[in-house]
Amino acid sequence: MILWTPASASAPTPLILLSPPPLGLRKTYPRLVARARHAAADGFATATIELPGSGDRPRWPAAEQARANLRRAMEAGEPVSDEIIDALILPLVDKSVPEWQAALDALLSLPEIGGPVGYSGGVISIGTRLAVVEPRISAAVLFAGSFVPRAMFEEARQVTIPLHVLLQWDDEGNDRQAALDLFDAFGSKEKTLHANMGGHTGVPQSAGDEAGRFLARHLK
Repeated sequence: MILWTPASASAPTPLILLSPPPLGLRKTYPRLVARARHAAADGFATATIELPGSGDRPRWPAAEQARANLRRAMEAGEPVSDEIIDALILPLVDKSVPEWQAALDALLSLPEIGGPVGYSGGVISIGTRLAVVEPRISAAVLFAGSFVPRAMFEEARQVTIPLHVLLQWDDEGNDRQAALDLFDAFGSKEKTLHANMGGHTGVPQSAGDEAGRFLARHLK
């Protein structure tokens, strides 16, 4: 776990959980640091963890097979089946969410960290599950940039916290319609979809700034 805190804070600071993509913290660290610095300037502490099966953590064979099947389907221009999506995403959600909850236990025991708590990042299914099962999370920014198992749509209906969803319209690794359907399924009374043209890594700075303002409204 990595924790960033503002340089000066006179009271326990609110916390944002920065969820990385499953590429490993070594690859995503520069982006995470940039997000952490912006959050610190707004008075937030931020923290991230290495997701199961990512970076230097042990792989599990079923996930590696699912990744290989996904690559083959996409290279062949074939639809990605529900079976591949389930095998790729559901075990990651099942393993990641308890680790995020354990990390939150540890973070909130620190004297410099207080509430409320926000969540920001993808895999969107991890954020969806956390929003359902973790009452300490008050608001979430979700990145619609990953495949969504059908089982997550029922969980999405149970989400009630304020949501701000970022969607890249031309994301080559994302099923746009599934992302739109998931947004429609979320049960939150306050939910915003912020869509921009461009591919997976082309999120404009203005979209990140708006997501930061959303968290500031709900966590301060």
